[in-house]
Amino acid sequence: MSATQLDQLKQFTTVVADTGDFESMKAYQPQDATTNPSLILQASEKPAYKHLVEKAVEEHKGSALSGQALIDSILDRILILFGLEILKIVPGRVSTEVDARLSFDTEGTVAKARHLIAEYAKEGVSKDRILIKIASTWEGIKAAEILEKEGIHCNLTLLFSFPQAVACAEAGVQLISPFVGRILDWYKASTGKTYEGDEDPGVISVKQIYTYYKKFGYKTEVMGASFRNKGEILALAGCDLLTISPGLLGELQASTEPIEERLSEAESAKADLEKVSFDEKSFRFAFNEDPMATEKTAQGIRAFAADIVKLEKLVAGLL
Repeated sequence: MSATQLDQLKQFTTVVADTGDFESMKAYQPQDATTNPSLILQASEKPAYKHLVEKAVEEHKGSALSGQALIDSILDRILILFGLEILKIVPGRVSTEVDARLSFDTEGTVAKARHLIAEYAKEGVSKDRILIKIASTWEGIKAAEILEKEGIHCNLTLLFSFPQAVACAEAGVQLISPFVGRILDWYKASTGKTYEGDEDPGVISVKQIYTYYKKFGYKTEVMGASFRNKGEILALAGCDLLTISPGLLGELQASTEPIEERLSEAESAKADLEKVSFDEKSFRFAFNEDPMATEKTAQGIRAFAADIVKLEKLVAGLL
């Protein structure tokens, strides 16, 4: 019997489940799992996971906290409870996201990350199994630089541009999540064209970042994210990691067509590239010059922040 495309992909690339749904993780056996406020919100509205939200609320009965501080504490606990369940299923790491409303607050992000790591530590989870997920703003990248020096590893999300990737690598970030599908969405909307495989602007972006990192020996891992179709995934076979939704994991599982490695360190080493660097001023200007990246980063932060507000309302209702 031929190997499925999912099994073949796992030979080249670490597969990560992009979901808050435990059953999907059990079915596809990824190495790592990643969550965000939207995925947690979706999962918490399902009967199978409601008990985790209710448990977080129940644990806070009689708490000295009140108002927003109480809700913040319960939300952090929900993130931890989901993370703990995920870590029972995956052998590797779980990404836990800081509040998107801290995306322009370096100190606030650092404080929240330290708090989440401390909460995991109380449950006996070592920090090498956690990635703190932070938006790829200048402030977020600077927060990650501080955290990495403390041994708290970070996953820089909402990454849409080469300047963001370079700044993350220079900050010594553990992992970045370039959003392949959302880049494609923007180009399709702005040009009216369809793109496939190697022509896909999201695929092109990740290939550029991967090649640059390997060429110059950066240790930051590249994890392609937010896929719209299977073709995008197959075009990036060989990338360090790919985080894939249950629907697309199912498509890969259902096919036995052969796939080939498309990205490799050996090929990247041969690339004719120049090394670049960004300070805050040059980063902000280069980022601003890319309308797709500025729009999609802002849109992503707004969407995650809106879903946190929905989670807060869900919690407030239970209280």
